Amino acid sequence: MSETAADFGYSPAWESAAAAAHEIALQVAEPPLRTGRIVRVERGECDVVTTEGRERVASDSLRSQDDLAPVTGDWVVVGETDSGSVIATIIPRESTLARRDPSEQVIVQELAANIDHAFLVHGLDRPLRAGRLERFLVLAWDSGAEPVVVLTKADVDSDDGSGASELVGVIAAVAPDVPVCLTSSATGLGLEKLDRWLKPGTTTALLGESGSGKSTLVNALLGSEVQETGEVRGGDAKGRHTTITRDLLLLESGALLVDTPGIRAVGLWDAEDALERVFGDIVDLADHCKFNDCSHGVEPGCAVQSAVESGEVDARRLDRFAIMAAELEEQAEKQKQRERKEEKRKNTRRKRR
Repeated sequence: MSETAADFGYSPAWESAAAAAHEIALQVAEPPLRTGRIVRVERGECDVVTTEGRERVASDSLRSQDDLAPVTGDWVVVGETDSGSVIATIIPRESTLARRDPSEQVIVQELAANIDHAFLVHGLDRPLRAGRLERFLVLAWDSGAEPVVVLTKADVDSDDGSGASELVGVIAAVAPDVPVCLTSSATGLGLEKLDRWLKPGTTTALLGESGSGKSTLVNALLGSEVQETGEVRGGDAKGRHTTITRDLLLLESGALLVDTPGIRAVGLWDAEDALERVFGDIVDLADHCKFNDCSHGVEPGCAVQSAVESGEVDARRLDRFAIMAAELEEQAEKQKQRERKEEKRKNTRRKRR
């Protein structure tokens, strides 16, 4: 049975948005126009499931909407040109999962679009760093997705379950309101609990390091070996990248999964609100500091430092908050510099004309 856009969440709301997008698409492509969702992105090409079925189209021949690059999960309008089928326009997104580009070749790297939930996947065969979890939470909340921590490889945990208990304690200290699910793809333990988020028509992205068990989890949920998996190194539990593309996969229930390559660097971009949500305890304390511009260092009357001294706030957590806040401030300043340079170039071109 062939797939259609309806299988990938095409709703009346998206149909209405597509009608307006078709007018834009006609400026750069010819009929017949088809609305579809990107289910796979490769260099220069995308797999799109349209109202007519699955097709492969060019993704970089034509661009609109300020050179917005298409990503997995996007709803798009496909049209025709002399060189073949192309993505003529991207329908405005409801959400975007993005990080700062680690290579700095572009400002921001978009990972997926139109995501409802983010499974933060971590294997019990490795320690969990609180700072890394905080960064993943910022990434998820900044996109508008609901985060869920999924602990995998429960079958390799100690007999008394102490490994899982320790990690759950770390997660509860960092993000007490975030759900945690203990799973094993090998035995099926806990997989049914994920049904709470895997509802028909919803889209869930899986985020985590290489070797954390994302692809194995996807295969377990699909009931077949669709995604390639690999072994991890015994010495440090590091895995190699077995997923090299971002695929949007359809479960039998009608839910959708985005399996992403392992993420090593979680650079933040334009995520001040999400940062404040992750570090809400520190932000609330800061409201009681004597000075509005308190840096929470050596200033007198600092409520945050008082909480650190009393043991209410972990000093390491405050350090991580300061590092991420500085990182976002630095990126914001760099963006302002880029905008000023671009405006200067525009003014120079106007004068020459």
